[in-house]
Amino acid sequence: MITSIRNVLYFAVMAGLIVLVGQMQSWNLALSILNLCLISAVMSLGVNMQWGYAGLFNVGVMGFAALGGLTAMLVSMPPVQEAWTAAGGGAWVGLGILVLMIATSAWLYRKLPKSGLRTALIMLVVIAGYVLLRMYFDPTTKVIEKVNPAASGYLGGLGLPILIAWPLGGLLAGGVAWIVGKITLGLRSDYLAIATLGISEIIVAVLKHEDWLTRGVKNVTGLPRPVPYEVNLQNAVWFNDLSEKLGADPVTFSSIFVKLCYAGLFTVVLLMVLWLSEKALRSPWGRMMRAIRDNEVSANAMGKDVTARHLQVFVLGSIVVGIAGAMLTTLDGQLTPSSYQPLRFTFLIWVMVIVGGSGNNWGAVLGGFVIWFFWIEAEPLGLWLMDTITSGMPADSGLRAHLLESAAHMRLATMGIILLLALRFRPRGLLPERTHQ
Repeated sequence: MITSIRNVLYFAVMAGLIVLVGQMQSWNLALSILNLCLISAVMSLGVNMQWGYAGLFNVGVMGFAALGGLTAMLVSMPPVQEAWTAAGGGAWVGLGILVLMIATSAWLYRKLPKSGLRTALIMLVVIAGYVLLRMYFDPTTKVIEKVNPAASGYLGGLGLPILIAWPLGGLLAGGVAWIVGKITLGLRSDYLAIATLGISEIIVAVLKHEDWLTRGVKNVTGLPRPVPYEVNLQNAVWFNDLSEKLGADPVTFSSIFVKLCYAGLFTVVLLMVLWLSEKALRSPWGRMMRAIRDNEVSANAMGKDVTARHLQVFVLGSIVVGIAGAMLTTLDGQLTPSSYQPLRFTFLIWVMVIVGGSGNNWGAVLGGFVIWFFWIEAEPLGLWLMDTITSGMPADSGLRAHLLESAAHMRLATMGIILLLALRFRPRGLLPERTHQ
């Protein structure tokens, strides 16, 4: 009973902090923080499945989030007809070679017994396919990138509603996770971490340098929205009537209304993922996963296929991270490959899981809210703190100027302090794993 009250109190305090930001700063900022907290909570749930359920140390979160963002762009942006026309059949030939290479490799893997010959043949197919792909596709990419490079210079997407990209982003991330898992899940935990980190960097490098696909560092902007545009709301009679009844400025209220629409969509996704995660955790499958996590040798002796179960949960967690990545790109309205940094998309997500409580889905959600809130608010809080500390110093003091300028770098110090306090006083997280389920 006391534990339940404490857990509710944690979320109530978190809600109160967001409301306080709305009152003290602005509701636009408060809702922006809320939306990113919701997305971070979904991503944290995905990592919690891998680490909290099965003890898999995946340091490649960034790569799977980037795949979700890529899917959002490929699904929602309209195709660039000039690029498709200029490319001729080169793009389709390249795609055909890629499909043939994958299909041949899969056929060899299934038909031949495990041996050095099978590995050698698969490697030969992959190398030959890569050489042919570059031979036919390299000239095509140069043609595509020359088509109006200031505005396009890439093939575009499918022009479908962007909400379709959320589950598709999860599927793409899950498919890549399956391939990665087949290669890496037989490794020891420290080697798994190194391998997943390297693979995620490869994924981001592809996004940065394959301009024909993503425009690279030139970014793809203006992704379609699943919610209304502010200018359309401001021109709508019903919205102006609503603003007048509420006594709100239509321009400011339109921005708040859009953020509330996003918050509604993100909340639905978070609740669905949370509900499914709780069902899985409490099921016989969840108990089996925790048994494998706690003692792989015993689980293997009882007939459990440890590697297969690890692959299963690795794929499931990556699907959730991919969905969150697609949601984030939808909120941003643009795909910016250079923004995918390990600090934001790996380190912070891991801190969320650790501080919230690994193995507890509600803890992962709470960690997502707590860490992202303080990540955003650390700078204004740091500025206020430094301003208070230096208020008695002369206005022309060099030390005062240095401390005020340093306030912008308070984020990393704040994350370090939060992590240290959590590990010292709540080593199992704010909401520890419940072992009596």
